[in-house]
Parts: sequence; structure tokens; C-alpha cells
Amino acid sequence: MSSIQHFSVDDLISDNPIFSNFRSIIETAFYGNNVTPVSTISEAYELAYQSPGTIVTDIPILQAAELHLPPESKVLVFNDGQIVGRTAAARKIIGQPNVDPTYYSGILREAIFNSRNQSFYQGNVVVGLASDFMIAVHLLIPAGFENNLYSYLLNFQLMDALQSDIYQQSQAYDEGDLFIYSDPEWSHPDFPYGLTLFDPEHNVAAVLGLRYFGELKKATLTLAWAVAHRNGFVACHGGMKQYILPQSQHTMAVFGLSGSGKSTITLSNHHNQQETKILHDDAFIISKTDGSSIALEPSYFDKTQDYPMKDDSIKYFLTCQNVGVTLNNNNEKVLLTEDIRNNNGRAIKSHFTVPNRLNQFNQAIDSICWIMKDESLPPILKIKDPILATVFGLTLATKRTSAENIVSGIDKDALVIEPFANPFRCFPLSEDYEDFKTLFNKENMACYLLNTGYFNGQKVTPEITLNSIEDIVNETSQFEPFGTFEDISFLPIEGFSPDFSNPAYLELLRNSFENRLLFLKEMDFLMDGYNSLPQETVDTIQSLINELK
Repeated sequence: MSSIQHFSVDDLISDNPIFSNFRSIIETAFYGNNVTPVSTISEAYELAYQSPGTIVTDIPILQAAELHLPPESKVLVFNDGQIVGRTAAARKIIGQPNVDPTYYSGILREAIFNSRNQSFYQGNVVVGLASDFMIAVHLLIPAGFENNLYSYLLNFQLMDALQSDIYQQSQAYDEGDLFIYSDPEWSHPDFPYGLTLFDPEHNVAAVLGLRYFGELKKATLTLAWAVAHRNGFVACHGGMKQYILPQSQHTMAVFGLSGSGKSTITLSNHHNQQETKILHDDAFIISKTDGSSIALEPSYFDKTQDYPMKDDSIKYFLTCQNVGVTLNNNNEKVLLTEDIRNNNGRAIKSHFTVPNRLNQFNQAIDSICWIMKDESLPPILKIKDPILATVFGLTLATKRTSAENIVSGIDKDALVIEPFANPFRCFPLSEDYEDFKTLFNKENMACYLLNTGYFNGQKVTPEITLNSIEDIVNETSQFEPFGTFEDISFLPIEGFSPDFSNPAYLELLRNSFENRLLFLKEMDFLMDGYNSLPQETVDTIQSLINELK
């Protein structure tokens, strides 16, 4: 099996690296007499159905029996209050600079003690959908939040009897199971935005004072990516698909924050012009040994903004969070989507929404695309040098999205850099850099930058991006030199060509590169050097700036 949970009485636990102060505090809470295990999806559905505040719509769940749900199951809606997105300011990671473990240990012990009068539910899932990587996860969540428990068991792979047998035969790793403790009603004057506390080296986390379901999903992936990273995989917050060509295949990964077009690119069927296979649109890992890839979760946590009720995708919805409900002409309760009630409405969609889905790609990856929203870049750039390709991923520039809860004092419209589109990393940034550089140094690996924002004052539409990708995969695209840069070329698209004779454009491009350079230099000082990077990253961007002088 993937992880280790049970120990012999002869084991010297104090010398076992799996354990820590934080792991002991969190795991112990799972064995209280106020904890009730929930072992089936149908049981979780009934709990969520009866939970105060749940809205039972009249939308039937498609293929309910195959999902192990009652045949009459309906889509359930549960809405939060003011906060409807992830709160990055709440994240604290044990082991990083300026995070005092003694202080946070006390906070955590007090939080669990004060919750002793609450009833809790425990759910168990597996993260990783292939025998090469599977790890058990245990979630503890209080009564009153049954909808989050139900959505969690739908989003990940439930550890039922069948899955347990598969899990026991999977690749073994010297890791403990993952434990996640959640108390959305916790509050503390020192943490007005809540607290998500991680001990990634020991595979535990606490999500305190935060109701949004996405916090549980990303907390789980944060720990799972850390396990994968320690065991020879590249942690990926992105999408991956495989194009089936007449004589070959092309496996492409796309990386971008929520709202960048990552899911659109990954899940699009390209007007049925190209046969494709899908791995996932949010979370996967890539083996550094052979380049194969594994999806971490079966379902999809998708925005509802682009799905009016007439959209065919609605039939694949399982649960909804932070969306409106209204009555149709038949007096039936239906969804009021398109973010009318609030930003970042969400739905758990079943794996049936993507019929061409695979849980593992055994073939090595062929290309990586960094999705930007940077007005200095044409829609498609190709990067030849492996170091430069990695540095562009390291300095992935984009705009903040409605998936985030932006706390006061932060400009939500500012261009931000999020390395490798993964704000959930809990290990040094230099290690992620080296992991991706390893991929780009493999033979025939290609790198592309996709600007899905604006260029020359024009919106880069999904149609432009998808058609360009199709041309790349079919090897019908003709790239041209991007100015005088030796390792960068662009794909000519009418109305989107760069004008290097225009001083205003040169200044825009220079500013973009200089912002990246500033970011890299700041990494040496932020967090007492925890995220310091090799000198080659700074030198590479500086060479681009020098080329523009």
C-alpha cells in the first residue's frame, strides 16, 4: 500500500520519523467518542440532504447507481456567507521561517479541546488514481457541515471495500496516511481570516475558521503534492490531455491559475476535430523517472459562471456551492448560475462529464504550456532553451481571480507572479524549479507560453488559443523569430503580431521582464531565503532585458 498507518507495539514510536507533535495532536482527535465514521457515499448524501440550510434541487443526479448513490438522488446546494473563495493569508506551514511551532502547537491543542462538545464525522478517501501512487486521507469535520463532507467524498476517491483492496496492492512509500482536521466555526482574535495550518513533512493539516469547500480540497492536494515531491514526482497544479494522431500521440500539460483558461484548454473537444484523452484539469503528478503522469482525483471542482441552466454540462453536477436557486415554469427548484448570487460559484462534476478520461498516461509528456495573462506577450510563444522555459514557469504572470478571497490591502487587479501556477507549494521553490528543469531537459520536450488575456488591445479568445494548439499538435504551425531573441519564437496570428519597431511595445515588454527579474531577486530575501533561487534564473531574465537595450 502507499502509506503506513498501523504500527506494532514493538515499534519505538519516538524514533519514527512519521510522527511529530502536530501529527499526534491532529490524529488523536480522530479517535474521540464524539466522532462518527461515514463509510459510504449514500450515507454522506443522506446526512447532507438532512443538514440545515441544504437546498434539495429538482435536478436528478445522472447515473446515480454507478456513483453508489440512491436512485432518486438530487443535486444538493449549500451556500456560504461572505467568503466564497480560498484565503491565502490564512496559510501557515510548519518548518518555514517565522512560523513558531510552539505557538501554533498551543493554538491547535486549544482549538481541538474547545471543539470537544461538537459531534464530528470522519470520511476516508484515496488521493492518486493509479497503483504507482496512492495515499490514504482521513478527514474530520463537525456536524453542520455535512455538505462539505459529502462533496469531499465525491471529489476524491472514496476508500470503500473495493478501493481498499486496490490500495493494499499499490506501490508502498515510507509515508504516513494524511490527516486533515476541520472546524469551520473556530475563531481567534489573532487570525481574523482563519487559519490553515500544515505540517507537510508529517502529512497533517488543520483548516480552522474557514467554510469554503475549496480549502479542504486544496489542503488535501497540498499534502499529497508534498508526498509526491518527496518520492520522485513533479507536483502539478494544471491540466493534461493527450492528442491521438494518425501515427503517434502528443501529451500536453497546461499550467495556469483558476480563470486562466486551464480547464477550457484541457477539457475542450476541439469541435470534435481531434481525438483526445484527458488526465485531469486541476491536479496530477509527473514521474521524473519515465515522464508518465497520474491524476490525483476523479471528479471536477468547476466554476458555474459559464454554465446557464440550458447548458448540457449541468446534468453532470453532483453538488453546488455558492450558487443561486430559483423556480422554473414547472415549479421545480433549479440553479441560478452565472455568478449572479456571488463570484466563484462552484459545482462538483462527476467523472462522467469527460468520457475520454484516463487516470494515468504511461507515455512521457511531450510539451508544457505556461498560461499567462500578460499584455506584453503574443498569444503563442515557443521557448527553446530548457532553463528559459523553466524560468518562464517560475515567473508565470497572471491576474487574480474570483477563486481567491482577497484580503484588505491587496490590489485584486494587479498582475501577479505565481510560480508554476501553484500557490499550494509547501516545499522550497528551488526544488520545484529543479523538478521542472529536469522535465525540460528531457529529449524533445517543448515549451509554449499561452497568453489568454489581451495583446495589442485585443482579447485572445479561447478559439484562437485552441486553434493554435491544434496547429502545434498537428505540426502545421510555422513559428517566426520573436525580435532578436535566439530562444524565443512566436506563432503569427492576424492582428496579434508584435511590433519591435514600436518604442511603446518595447517598453511594455521590458517592464514585463523587469517585473520578473524583481520577483526573482526578492525571493532571495523573502522568508529569510527559504525560497532563494539559483543565480542562473536571474541571469536568464537579465539577458532578455539586455537584448532589448
